[in-house]
Amino acid sequence: MQAVVLAAGKGTRLEPLTDDKPKALVEVDDKPLLEDVFDNLIEIGVTEFVVVVGHLKEQIIERYGDAYEDIPITYAHQREQLGLAHAILQAEPHIDDDFVLMLGDNVFRGNLGDVINRQQEERADAAFLVEEVPWEEASRYGVLDTNEYGEIVEVMEKPDEPPSNLVMTGFYTFTPAIFHACHLVQPSDRGEYELPDAIDLLIQSGRTIDAIRMDGWRIDVGYPEDRDEAEERLSDEPELAITD
Repeated sequence: MQAVVLAAGKGTRLEPLTDDKPKALVEVDDKPLLEDVFDNLIEIGVTEFVVVVGHLKEQIIERYGDAYEDIPITYAHQREQLGLAHAILQAEPHIDDDFVLMLGDNVFRGNLGDVINRQQEERADAAFLVEEVPWEEASRYGVLDTNEYGEIVEVMEKPDEPPSNLVMTGFYTFTPAIFHACHLVQPSDRGEYELPDAIDLLIQSGRTIDAIRMDGWRIDVGYPEDRDEAEERLSDEPELAITD
């Protein structure tokens, strides 16, 4: 399976850690965020990376070249940071079939493989790894609601009044139908093409999207204190076992 990794961000909130490097190369426990993402994806059987780069992209390209641990890398260029749906569209020419989407600024230790397995079932058009957060924090994320079967029926980006405390984590699987939905998305009030709006279009078109509850943990490294928390958590975790 191919994996699209979004690594175009500036990481303004991570300053001064991003004064001279892109967000994806900020190190956590002496390893760049992007490298931790790669290792997670190799662990679950991904065979090709499509990395969406933008801010200071030359540093990423120079560091990893055309392969990481013998897994080929293709780079897609997002010249303006106009939202996740816009970023995904930059990868469209390189994707052949169902694929994994992973944000390049999250540290995961969890059941990513369960999402892959669900995607490979014929009944699922997409599957997302989701987690419960404290209600007071839900408005910081893409919030979702599910039906009695665990299917996602609604997604909202950072709502003022969240309908649930179940949020997206930054790990997804999709069919290429997501590209058509992203093309239809209109800019939000923030002037960005939002991924939850594209997902909502998939739901409205009758696609089945399953929510897989996280078994483990993840940290969205948005601020320097998040990096510190991730390092503390990783100090208690075994190294990922990456095999050729």
